[in-house]
Amino acid sequence: MSHPSLPVLVFLLTASSVGGALYAVFERRFIHEARVRRRFQLAVGAHAEMTGQAGGVGRSRKRSIEDTLKEIEDRQRAKARRSVRPSLTERLGQSGLGWSRTTYLIICGLSAAMAYLLMASVMGPNPVLHAGLSLIVGLLLPQRYVAFKRSRRFAAFSSELPNAVDVIVRGVRSGLPLGDCLRAIAAEGQEPVRSEFKMIVDDQTLGAPVQDAMLRLTERVPLPETNFLATVVAVQSKSGGNLTEALANLSTVLRERKKMRGKISAMSAEAKASAGIIAALPPVVAGILYLTSPQYISLLFTTTVGQLVLAVCAAWMSIGVLVMRSMINFDF
Repeated sequence: MSHPSLPVLVFLLTASSVGGALYAVFERRFIHEARVRRRFQLAVGAHAEMTGQAGGVGRSRKRSIEDTLKEIEDRQRAKARRSVRPSLTERLGQSGLGWSRTTYLIICGLSAAMAYLLMASVMGPNPVLHAGLSLIVGLLLPQRYVAFKRSRRFAAFSSELPNAVDVIVRGVRSGLPLGDCLRAIAAEGQEPVRSEFKMIVDDQTLGAPVQDAMLRLTERVPLPETNFLATVVAVQSKSGGNLTEALANLSTVLRERKKMRGKISAMSAEAKASAGIIAALPPVVAGILYLTSPQYISLLFTTTVGQLVLAVCAAWMSIGVLVMRSMINFDF
């Protein structure tokens, strides 16, 4: 007679044997799946951590760029609040004439004296009128000459700046430091870019960072092109990035602006020629009449009424020239 717990014991032993056999057969599969799950979890965690770090680096770089741009804007806004118009010393330096303030005042006095002598010999004796007109000539003529030389120098600088940026791009791509590229431009560039970059190199020699030296360039040459260059260099110096790509894009932008300036000049050439002809007609006609019939036109120079008519006509002609100039002067 069998014991009542014997079937249960046999079942347990059989189940244990079958389970042990199955475990022995599928043990490697179970361990492999566990390892795969563990590695997958580790990979997911590492990816999340790297994503967080990359996001943190991206946010940090974006914040650095925003801070740099804000600093540049604040500096430019503060300079605009200090002086709406550049001072005489700044304009003389920007014109490239090399004049001092004393030299400018001496030239103003000489211009006024020459204008007084010329009007006295042509219009006859009238000291009060001649003194007033000569004072206006002495103040306006040197100022307009300085403004003309200043605008010519700025135009030459903006025309040559893309070539200088290309030199920097090629030098940085070949492995040269930015400072060596600036020295190469300061030594072999074309004027007025060469002299301005020489000042940048001198500032760096005295210990100024390259971004501060570029910002000083924007003060000496207040053009959009120099602001672009200073912004790119300042952002790349503080936040990092591919300097060559940024400068190459800047060179493309500068050349496109140069092409646009040429198109605008070509489109406004007819209007400028018309304005020049209209403005030149009265003096030319008056000169021809003075040569052919001096008695007929001499009343404008010898009588008070004639001189008053000449002054009023000159004022109206000046207003008309300024209006036409503002109509054909495109800003972009």
